[in-house]
Amino acid sequence: MTRNHIGAKAPFALSALFALAAAPFASALDGAGGKEFDSFDAGRGELKITFLGHASLVFEFGGAVIYVDPVRQYADFSKYPKADLILVTHEHGDHLDPAVISSLRKPATRILLPEASRAKLGSGEALEHGRVVQAAGIAVEAVPAYNSSAGRTGYHPKEREDNGYVLTMGTLHVYVAGDTEPTPEMALMGAIDIAFLPMNLPYTMSPEQVAAAARTIHPGILYPYHFGSTDTGLLTKLLASEPGIEIRIRKLQ
Repeated sequence: MTRNHIGAKAPFALSALFALAAAPFASALDGAGGKEFDSFDAGRGELKITFLGHASLVFEFGGAVIYVDPVRQYADFSKYPKADLILVTHEHGDHLDPAVISSLRKPATRILLPEASRAKLGSGEALEHGRVVQAAGIAVEAVPAYNSSAGRTGYHPKEREDNGYVLTMGTLHVYVAGDTEPTPEMALMGAIDIAFLPMNLPYTMSPEQVAAAARTIHPGILYPYHFGSTDTGLLTKLLASEPGIEIRIRKLQ
């Protein structure tokens, strides 16, 4: 589950990671819905992350537009650019929306997703855990996402092989966890600069579990997402004494 085969990596310099772009970012999403976004120096260009809501995200890097779990209730996708790459974490309706995927597709769009989701959508490329592919100018690795607590394994069973993703964009390594609880595989992912961890009982993690996962992954920046009505302030308190992790709360209820 390590990414040594795509090159050793040191943690990204915090001064660069935390810095917003000094100049205005030329974005394909400018004016599309007034959503929050953050921009980062990725060493070989800017990375812009737009927060659509829940688990729906947009990454822009190197001129490519990359959607993660685009779902209609979180944005008016008629105002958004077509996708170069779409990543789907699993088959639930708040993550897999066939109509939105259809609206965002162009002839060259690639769709990467777990096999169970590929079968449900009827198209795309299944990406197995531990496999790395190059798509839209970035490296994409699928990693496991599943529930492990008693009474909750039916939500995201390990045997369905849902995906989280580690995305390498320039010198930044971004982990989008999908719907999961803490897993042993998290300790094998290597250095992570930016992490999206779900926090929404009973389906994903409690604040205490997110804090435990963050201590394992130790990202420079942590975005809780998919958090519904969960108290994000509790997570902030739990990690207040953890050095080197900045928690950023965005509109991702």
